[in-house]
Amino acid sequence: MSAEKEAFIGIDVAKLRNAVAIADAGRDGEIRYVGEVDAAPESMKRLIVKLAAKYDRLHFCYEAGPTGYGLHRQITELGHSCIVVAPSLIPRKASDRVKTNRRDATALARLLRAGELTAVWVPDPAHEAMRNLIRSRTAAVETICVHKQQVGAFLLRHGRIFPRRKNWGARYRRWLQQQSFEHPADQIVLQEYVEAVRLAEERLTRIERAIAEFMPRWRLGPIVDALQALRGIDLVTAVSFVVEIGDIRRFASPRQLMGYLGLVPEERSTGETIRRGSITKMGNARIRQLLVESAWTYRFPPRVGAKKLQKLDLVSPKIREIAWKAQSRLTARFRAFSARGKKTTVACTAIARELAGFMWAVAMEVPPAPSAA
Repeated sequence: MSAEKEAFIGIDVAKLRNAVAIADAGRDGEIRYVGEVDAAPESMKRLIVKLAAKYDRLHFCYEAGPTGYGLHRQITELGHSCIVVAPSLIPRKASDRVKTNRRDATALARLLRAGELTAVWVPDPAHEAMRNLIRSRTAAVETICVHKQQVGAFLLRHGRIFPRRKNWGARYRRWLQQQSFEHPADQIVLQEYVEAVRLAEERLTRIERAIAEFMPRWRLGPIVDALQALRGIDLVTAVSFVVEIGDIRRFASPRQLMGYLGLVPEERSTGETIRRGSITKMGNARIRQLLVESAWTYRFPPRVGAKKLQKLDLVSPKIREIAWKAQSRLTARFRAFSARGKKTTVACTAIARELAGFMWAVAMEVPPAPSAA
């Protein structure tokens, strides 16, 4: 009986044309460059069908990037295995200074055959759509910050300083409308800047309204509701965590999740010498930033406010128990860090690391919902 013919295909994806290389099975199997293929789905389907006629089993891979996950879904729907590779975790030689599409595709095929590639988690279309919505909210917030900075810089250039500490409240906005300039061009500039802020804030409101509208119909919505039982976790933080992390059950332990978020300290140890430094800052920076911001709420004594009490009424007793345990422990940890003279930034980072562990525990208590059809 003849052995199964197996091939490992590396694809260097691009906007118009994809470079393809094939590595035959076995340590000494041939690695050859096929060439560039039109990136359209029809062209890729013809190539896959052609290769499937020559081999019994096909394994595909390509780097995660702006082209998205359409190719991955197409390949898996045709019945073949495919992984999307994390670009930052691809092994590279320090002396390798030549980068071409051909070399990238060949390297992917060789590393896939050797099992040296790290795959990223691929969301389904509904999950990806929710992630796009959350990231559009992040972009809207950044736009508001830019426009507000423009207003502040313009006023500072003209020596106009708001007499109170808090900016962009109701008093500040009334004060803006009272500003007048000698030259009409300056008045127009200020009004344009203020109008840009208003339009950006309206855009943010629309996006947040859409998030709340789609949440009940999303299969991961119950996890979002459960996470809001934790102190410092509101709707935006909970949704952002879920859309960026994806399937929480792919992390076998809270420590794995903390490492994925880059919240664990880096270490350089040898022999009897142990050296630990700052956090690694690897993984998802968006979630790491949100968790550090949420950690600031634990500097106050433990308590349950009226709004949080409404969230607790919607979850199971086990989740309420985890939420109170998290609040009791993390507030005590914050006090202990402060008593030891630790910087508040260091304390918040440590609290954020443990908060990620409690979020893992809460998410694991929510039964997995069936996948969308």
